[in-house]
Amino acid sequence: MNIGELLAERARDQADEIGLVEAATGRVLSFQELNGRADAFAFYLQAKGVMAGERVMLMVKPSADFICLTFALFKLGAVVILIDPGMGYRNLLRCIAGVQPQVFIGVPVAHLFRLLFPTPFRSVRISFCCGFSWGFLGSNICTEVGISSQPFPAYLARADELAAIIFTTGSTGPPKGVRYEHGVFNAQLRLIRDYYQIGPGQIDQPGFPLFALFSTALGARAVIPDMDPTRPAKVDPRKFVRSLREQQVTYSFGSPAIWNVVSRYCQDQGIVLESLQQVLMAGAPISGDLIARMQAILPFGASIHTPYGATESLPIVSMEGKEIVESTWPLSRKGHGICVGRSLPGIEIRVIALSDVPIPLWDDALCLPDGEIGEIVVRGDVVTRAYENNTEENRLAKIKDKATFWHRMGDLGYFDAQRRLWFCGRRAHRVKTKAGTLFTIPCEAITNEHPDVLRSALVGIPDPLHPGWQLPVMIVETVKTKKINRESLLAEVRKLAAASVLTESIQYFLTHPDFPVDIRHNAKIFREQLSAWAQKQIQGHS
Repeated sequence: MNIGELLAERARDQADEIGLVEAATGRVLSFQELNGRADAFAFYLQAKGVMAGERVMLMVKPSADFICLTFALFKLGAVVILIDPGMGYRNLLRCIAGVQPQVFIGVPVAHLFRLLFPTPFRSVRISFCCGFSWGFLGSNICTEVGISSQPFPAYLARADELAAIIFTTGSTGPPKGVRYEHGVFNAQLRLIRDYYQIGPGQIDQPGFPLFALFSTALGARAVIPDMDPTRPAKVDPRKFVRSLREQQVTYSFGSPAIWNVVSRYCQDQGIVLESLQQVLMAGAPISGDLIARMQAILPFGASIHTPYGATESLPIVSMEGKEIVESTWPLSRKGHGICVGRSLPGIEIRVIALSDVPIPLWDDALCLPDGEIGEIVVRGDVVTRAYENNTEENRLAKIKDKATFWHRMGDLGYFDAQRRLWFCGRRAHRVKTKAGTLFTIPCEAITNEHPDVLRSALVGIPDPLHPGWQLPVMIVETVKTKKINRESLLAEVRKLAAASVLTESIQYFLTHPDFPVDIRHNAKIFREQLSAWAQKQIQGHS
């Protein structure tokens, strides 16, 4: 089950075909060269004492070497630890301390970070530098290691053996390390290959670095875009589009933050991405407006998919953009939530009654009827089993069901009569008022209809008259393209809210200059931060 062996298979079947292109440098490697370099890294690291089962923190920029090092570590049987450096240094240090890596491989700036904050790295016994540092941080393994002509004997991993620990974005609390076994990776690859028809002959430009691993493992060419993946909303659309066109990319997977920038640029320039046959958008709620813009810049017959899932379980649901624009988006604008689609093959999904406490054992009586909002739970072979060193979160997230288990997504939603799943926000973000519960996504849709509102966020603050309950506050971020009168805008937003049964109870409205959002997708709003800010604003004016 060692997923590192998949690259060796690609090298045997597609030896001289191009496996990877670095858009920024023009570097090109065939599948045989990718596998040979992965084998060379594996031999090198093994000779230096890296062993199967050891935890290896990999902090290398998206590149051919990132791909080859990751496959090398899989082949060694080591556990790859991937942490998004954009999560902020406090979260980063907490995550590193929690997983206790024994081996560290990083670019020079990552090594300097380690020297600056040594305590969380105390478990590291050996380190390697991937980049030039004048010898200060050791030799550059990326230039020391070449391409091996001898195949590395891959570790014989079982399906339940740990392959990687990947951290969540931390949009509803501290980031959590998710344990990925070899079997989960294999299940994800099978599902992506079969459902989206990805494989040899396809060319991918992934906005998420990890998905370049999936592309090459499936036999598709990966084009590493010239961008900072930790700042997707800051992508340079000229560079991103240039490599899409020059490399004749056939499919691309990225966050809506990327496609929002790219679609506007292409529309302004009159560009149609003729080679692009399939676009996948995920990581945050996706508007019908964005899908419509994407449809306008893609050739006839191209498809747009919006897979839904989480770091703990991906993908589990999918939907085609055409159905969203024509059928579900008009309902989303009226507060029905965001339709994310139907369960993927082999995936079971249920909606259960809302609860903030652990549910140790499954009971069918937990399930809610169609149309009623509850928590989304999932079961299937792409669902990860546990968080790393986090007993409390494991108790909250997993429900035992005989020999299997259900994962609690922490997301709220419901099924419609067509068994389509609708997303209504995070469980932790619902606002519990004395008069009833308000859900973020449906309520925010009402105020988002104002043309001067870029996005809105419903948050709760303590209700001083009713301890244990909350007061709802609607915060809006305005569009940046024109000067807006704040008082007039808020008056108009109040009027919009008062006209809907979903939002008529909201009494407090605020504007915020720039919402705090997650780094990975640049779209998940940190409502906890906004809630604390709103409480200060309202107390200061009372």
